[in-house]
Amino acid sequence: MPITFRKSFRIFPGVRLNINRLSWSITLGAGRGPRHTISSTGRRTTSLDLPGPLGWRSTRTRRNRTR
Repeated sequence: MPITFRKSFRIFPGVRLNINRLSWSITLGAGRGPRHTISSTGRRTTSLDLPGPLGWRSTRTRRNRTR
């Protein structure tokens, strides 16, 4: 069984620092409304919790390409 590591710290209200074994990320936004995540690997994600009985989430992910 692999050993995993993940830790999340609340820096300010609405700002969270997430650390795992391979990278770190910062999440901006809390509660309802959009949430933006920027990762050290170059991934940028925007999430939005939509109201309704299903409570599903719409997510868009971009990856910065460096050449």
